[in-house]
Amino acid sequence: MTRIPPFHFAFPVRDLEDARRFYGGLLGCPTGRESDQWIDFNLYGHQIVAHLSPCSDKKSTNHVDGEDVPVPHFGVILEWGDWEKLVRKLQEAQCQFLIKPGVRFKGQAGEQTTMFVSDPSGNALEFKAFRCAEDIFAQE
Repeated sequence: MTRIPPFHFAFPVRDLEDARRFYGGLLGCPTGRESDQWIDFNLYGHQIVAHLSPCSDKKSTNHVDGEDVPVPHFGVILEWGDWEKLVRKLQEAQCQFLIKPGVRFKGQAGEQTTMFVSDPSGNALEFKAFRCAEDIFAQE
């Protein structure tokens, strides 16, 4: 896979300690700088920042390959083996999946594994892996 520059994403959370337990504890994201209003996390080399802020309960979805995908959401594309390790870790922690781990676009260009979870503030995260990394932007 071609190395891409790390992205930065800031998102609202209701409680910073809940965010620390979820991102730092469950997902294993190291922390960076922080204050009483925000925490930087290293999500697989990308900088995500949990900002203390009221969260909206408004939820929306789009239908994708038979699943109602939460919108908005963010996440990371992992190597296949790393994705499988994360699935096991989340299952062992009895994490509730918004969309259970599975394969999307089976047998097509862009075949991928995917799963969705929610953080304690209701932010949806997707973790996926592609059968062929060159197919990340495949158009069928």
